[in-house]
Amino acid sequence: MTDLTWLQTVLVVILLLCVLVGTLPVVNTGLQFLALPLHAFRNHYGKAAPYHPNVAVIIPAWNEGAVIGPAIERLLQLEYPAERLRIFVVDDASTDDTPAVVAAKSAAHPGRVVHLRREKGGEGKAHTLNHGLDVVLADPWTEAVLIMDADVIFARDSLRKLSRHLADEKVGAVTAYIAEGSRDRNYLTRFIAIEYVIGQLSARRVQNVGGAIACLAGGAQLHSRANLEAIGGRIPTGTLAEDTMTTFEGQLRGRRMVFEPHAVVLAEEPRTIDSLWKQRLRWARGNVQLTSIYKKLWFRPSPDHNLGSFSFGLAWFTILLLPAFMLLAAAGMLALLLLHSDIAEFVFRFMWIAAACIYIFSMLYSVQLDPRIGRQSWREAIMFPGLGALILMAIAIFPWLFESALLALGLPVTDQARITWAVIFYLWGPISMLGIWLARAVEPLPGGRFFAGLLLYICGYGSLLCAITVDSYIKEWRRADASWIKTEKIGRVDS
Repeated sequence: MTDLTWLQTVLVVILLLCVLVGTLPVVNTGLQFLALPLHAFRNHYGKAAPYHPNVAVIIPAWNEGAVIGPAIERLLQLEYPAERLRIFVVDDASTDDTPAVVAAKSAAHPGRVVHLRREKGGEGKAHTLNHGLDVVLADPWTEAVLIMDADVIFARDSLRKLSRHLADEKVGAVTAYIAEGSRDRNYLTRFIAIEYVIGQLSARRVQNVGGAIACLAGGAQLHSRANLEAIGGRIPTGTLAEDTMTTFEGQLRGRRMVFEPHAVVLAEEPRTIDSLWKQRLRWARGNVQLTSIYKKLWFRPSPDHNLGSFSFGLAWFTILLLPAFMLLAAAGMLALLLLHSDIAEFVFRFMWIAAACIYIFSMLYSVQLDPRIGRQSWREAIMFPGLGALILMAIAIFPWLFESALLALGLPVTDQARITWAVIFYLWGPISMLGIWLARAVEPLPGGRFFAGLLLYICGYGSLLCAITVDSYIKEWRRADASWIKTEKIGRVDS
């Protein structure tokens, strides 16, 4: 073997490893759904029992006049002992009719609904929550604290399904399944609904199996008093992901976090790409911050918690670094095309056939986890990876159909044409992210929402999340303003 041939072989192996590493997000998704059935055997239900502690509900509210009334009414209707439930609305210096709405509810339900007014607002959700925690934890009556958002609607049996897990003193907190619940759904809220099925009903069940929860949903998290006191009786304020940091801190102190998939909470989600972008940018930047804060935690197993396990770290970083993995795979494929086109074609087909198998399996599984969402969002379930990715899957499985289609259109199928199409195919990941940036740019223009939606169906919802993650990298690198931006809610939840 000549030196040149040996060098080429080494380069091909390195590039194959790059492509393999780049496909880790797909591998992680496959492992997640393969592990999901284990939740039937490895869960917390064996230690759960009917348990009704005194629960203080804290609702942070800034200009929530349109939604706070129905949220309070639904809490008062919960299947939970009335004498064991008190509602504290922390009014963050609202300038709308929030104070009047809460005052009316407090007058109608004295002792059960309490209005806590902050004269200085705008410091963020964590500061607002801490104002409420100072009050409720000062009262020995409080045995558990339910933290929720002002716009969510709890199913009537949800709180008792959450509280049963606190019968086990080792459990520090329980979180619910936040489902998209808008009565006037559009294409984006239907995509979000599918995302929540995958990210909660699937991923958090697997996290239950692994014994480490990434995040207690900010809209519905029930803490034991002992858990809150163990972390100092305060919600961390140094990050945009205060709910995730609270989740980590409780587990680092040896308490278990539990996801309860049967406790359903309906939420109002953004209807435009720009609104979703702003919401998820805050989440993504928070996760980037936490990755640095807990840098000594990753992939370091501990007898006290499972946050340092390999499986948890893999799941965390395949989401955090998804755009980087996508670019790495594309770069590796392009370099393989230049060095050894036959290997590049084989790897391309293998990669997309594997992606197709995992996509079909995961989506068929997902739509059964929440049949309501499956019926309402079946089109978005099919189009979740985007039309472009679906075409690549079809080409990988039936390559001759693509050339037949080109010939039918009168397009030449030369070696140069094949290389051109291969470059486009291999770069589809980065191209799809650019398409999402374009969708956000055209959305506010006349007729722009139609074209933005069309681009989203072509590029895929996953590419939208990747583009937001890239933006979070840029914002953190530039140290851009990290103020807490409230997602506007107008009361569209179908209760």
